[in-house]
Amino acid sequence: MSSERKHERMDPENMKEMLSIVSSEIPAMIKNILSSVFSEEAGKNMGKAAAAYYKELRDGGLPESVAVKMTEEYMRTFTNIGEMLKGVGGGRGRWGAGQADEISKHISERIQSEAMQKRSKEEEEE
Repeated sequence: MSSERKHERMDPENMKEMLSIVSSEIPAMIKNILSSVFSEEAGKNMGKAAAAYYKELRDGGLPESVAVKMTEEYMRTFTNIGEMLKGVGGGRGRWGAGQADEISKHISERIQSEAMQKRSKEEEEE
């Protein structure tokens, strides 16, 4: 690139056109990212991932309380990423404020419930 071209200034009309394109494309990209993160399929996959993570921790010998706490933190990572993306999107995501915390709490309760059921079943078998 020549030094003359390097120092050229963009024509205001071209800049206006470019900014118009960027301002319409960026929100659409963010909307697509949010819909892929918060889809039903993504929710199912997060649940499966949390269950697999919890199972590996327990199979590795960690106490239930530690495994539950670590799984809760693991799930918080997903919800924090979602919250961050919603913030980038101007808060126009499909979830309202506080729903990510509610979902995280529900997942934690479900993990604890399933762990208790499994423990009861194991005790009955003994």
